[in-house]
Amino acid sequence: MSAAQEAGEGKDEDFFARRAAARARLDALDPAKNGENGADALRKNWFEAVYEDAAGDAACVPWAHLAPHPLISSFAGLQLAGEREAFSGLRVLDVGCGLGDNAEFFASLGARVCAFDFVAGAVEWARGRFPQSAVDYRVADLFAPPPEWLGAFDLVNECYTLQALAPDLVPAALGALARVLRPGGAMLLVARARDEGEAAAGPPWPLPPGVFAQAEAAGLEPAAIEDVAPAGALATRHWRALLRRAPA
Repeated sequence: MSAAQEAGEGKDEDFFARRAAARARLDALDPAKNGENGADALRKNWFEAVYEDAAGDAACVPWAHLAPHPLISSFAGLQLAGEREAFSGLRVLDVGCGLGDNAEFFASLGARVCAFDFVAGAVEWARGRFPQSAVDYRVADLFAPPPEWLGAFDLVNECYTLQALAPDLVPAALGALARVLRPGGAMLLVARARDEGEAAAGPPWPLPPGVFAQAEAAGLEPAAIEDVAPAGALATRHWRALLRRAPA
């Protein structure tokens, strides 16, 4: 694999052809697309297979864009971050870090970042891409976080993890995310969006507006909710929301 391929340089036709082929191959293996989730409700075996199958080619990891998500890189427009300096020293947890681009973005703003994924292959790949990084990359499970994470973070970055979970798991996931925030801390949520009652043949399962009521039940009050229409790099409707844990 050349350096240009690893970087997805130019994201040319060959990059997207490899991605399309990988998507078709991986969809055929995905238990959630075949009604066979069984005991592996989190599809961990499938996610592990994604990174193993990719064999170092980021084009074969469908959610790897080798750059921070555009709704994250423009996050400075939200009220938590009126100035870039507002991130300096903040303790940030990046959920489901994949190949590390979002985590590195927050680190570039001066945040102290811990990033985790439940797939060891993803974490190893992220560490390899950013060998001099200040980010603390970990293998961890959202539903069983290390005890020292509880109440420890100023900001949790949740991009595309909730939408990858079957809808019945989302309330528990929101509760887990709330617990790692310090009182008064905030969670940035970025996800595909759908109308309430609209059919969702996932994965991924775009989130309906009701997710914000579920968040409130978990102790996360909406501070800002944006319903973002498809445009530019966003091919589908998205939510970008800032949710706060109540102060102590």
